[in-house]
Amino acid sequence: MHVSIQGENEQGRVDRADVREFAKTLAGIVGEGNVLLDEPMAKHTTFLIGGPADAYVIPQNVEDVAAIVRACRQSGVPYRIVGNGSDLLVADEGLRCVIVQILSNLSSIHVEGNFVRAQAGATNEAVARVAYESGLAGFEFASGIPGTIGGAAIMNAGAYGGEFKDVAVELTCVTPEGEIVSVSRDEADWSYRHSMMDKAGYVVVEALLRLEEDDPAAIKERMDDLQARREEKQPLEMPSAGSTFKRPEGYFAGKLIQDSDLRGYRVGGAQVSEKHTGFVVNAGNATAADVLQLIGDVQQRVRERFGVELEPEVRLWK
Repeated sequence: MHVSIQGENEQGRVDRADVREFAKTLAGIVGEGNVLLDEPMAKHTTFLIGGPADAYVIPQNVEDVAAIVRACRQSGVPYRIVGNGSDLLVADEGLRCVIVQILSNLSSIHVEGNFVRAQAGATNEAVARVAYESGLAGFEFASGIPGTIGGAAIMNAGAYGGEFKDVAVELTCVTPEGEIVSVSRDEADWSYRHSMMDKAGYVVVEALLRLEEDDPAAIKERMDDLQARREEKQPLEMPSAGSTFKRPEGYFAGKLIQDSDLRGYRVGGAQVSEKHTGFVVNAGNATAADVLQLIGDVQQRVRERFGVELEPEVRLWK
């Protein structure tokens, strides 16, 4: 059964040996200690699932990212960007490409008046915390989204009535040609789980957010309230990739799945969460194949019961 998952690799295939040889070029850019071979992707996804990446590279600054992109383009070696790995399902067979990490290695956060400038590897939680400590409101909605600023920008992350596009002013990106450019909020073309950067293959490396002054205690109270609501309703205690499906127009995915009698449904180690049916969780040693089969089964049952096509929000890398 083929399950249509957003983000499937459309780049050309290369041999494992070619990527390993290319790793020497990467080491020349970032240093040998920042290039890992056959790195298990299960270590870099919140699902705790995924086979080895042929080459895993950790850039130390924005210029490194641009140099890596240019080198990959010139050599015809495909690459992918990983942050916190919070919306990813990586194939059990692993990845024949270069994985570029943008996480703690590129995570600085600076407050400039009512603005917060954050590198793409900074987590949403960290940015929300710095904002509240600085008396700046508007990013509370993202405080519990388990991803990075880069991922939030790419996907226009949102929760509890807020969206990334509500606060973002400008982005710094690396183009597929390896150029460092500024992208305005209008150019970003944000909509529900969509952006120009995602469609065009831009790498987000920094974001400038405009927030509003408020009492830190009031901001913290709102953040604590949202966290309590998440803990009550979401299976935060189990590995997952967050909400598994996009919200179908006029429906809630979790309600459709629940009403299809799929609460707790399992395939191998993958399970529809007992706590929130909009989440697929790793209930113990789940494989990517388990998750894919479960997603396909859920899609089929909901289609048969309600005539609604559920579109996965989680991205498959293979």
